[in-house]
Amino acid sequence: MTNNQLQISNKVLLLILGPTGVGKTELSLRVAERYGCPIINCDSRQVYRDIPIGTAAPTAEEQARVKHYLVGTKDLEENYSAGQFERDALALLERLFETHEVVVMTGGSMLYADAVCNGLDDLPNVPPEIRKAVNEAYHTQGLAWLQSEVERLDPDYWEKVDRCNPARLIHCVELCRTTGVPYSSLLSRKSGNAGEPSATSRQTRPFRIVKVALNREREELYERINRRVEQMIRDGLVDEARAVYPKRHLNSLQTVGFKELFGYFDGEYDLDRAIELIQQNTRHYAKRQLTWFRRDKDIYWLDANNDNEKNITLIDAILRGDRLQTSDC
Repeated sequence: MTNNQLQISNKVLLLILGPTGVGKTELSLRVAERYGCPIINCDSRQVYRDIPIGTAAPTAEEQARVKHYLVGTKDLEENYSAGQFERDALALLERLFETHEVVVMTGGSMLYADAVCNGLDDLPNVPPEIRKAVNEAYHTQGLAWLQSEVERLDPDYWEKVDRCNPARLIHCVELCRTTGVPYSSLLSRKSGNAGEPSATSRQTRPFRIVKVALNREREELYERINRRVEQMIRDGLVDEARAVYPKRHLNSLQTVGFKELFGYFDGEYDLDRAIELIQQNTRHYAKRQLTWFRRDKDIYWLDANNDNEKNITLIDAILRGDRLQTSDC
């Protein structure tokens, strides 16, 4: 670290969190530049190649400013889970902390962040007959059936899960049927009430974990999301989606932005309607992210309307252990 950087006695994983479109990228870059450290991506879709526009992945210019990890490292055909992310991120951190006092992790994938901070639960094995029944029902009745099952069996998990990710929805239904209780109640054995982290039950990590999150007024956040979707369209999202359309069945493409454009390609509606649906579904996802993050009492909330220097000064103070009154989410 250079002389003008904050001296911290312990290794620190600094998570910069918040809903999609809130402004995490630029703050993360500035913070990483401040501490001379890399950034680990914590977005479940940015790990994939070939879809940088639809996932709002760091641009070549941004990656030239700061070294990024776990961005564009997986083929679309590869399945990638929170458990795999936990293992990859912990291995990376062990190596990076040999030369850095602080490492930044940023993204909006709640389960991925929680896996690194708290570890994953030991869950019962799903009997083959239940796995077969759930998968057959999904393939015959589709995503809408799967969504309704999760909402019925586990309303708490329904509020925070990526509703367009069939792998996660199937996993929830399988565990509900296997145990006879909501999937979220199994998670809560380690992490509080349906995903709320608990300092007494989390796995011990050999580094400090500091979490900050950005937020904005709801109307402002939604307007930023709407404008960002429009910019993605101008940047070539339609062509990007068309290029991967033959692979539309892959789990990696069951995400906002692509599924709506696939519907447009199928003739279900026109492009204007597809754009409206992307905006709407992205806003809904941001709302679920905020619901999840609000449950975490360890998060320091920062006002995204502050200039970056002010928020970096606040982060400096948080890392020093100062008791601050940060903005209410």
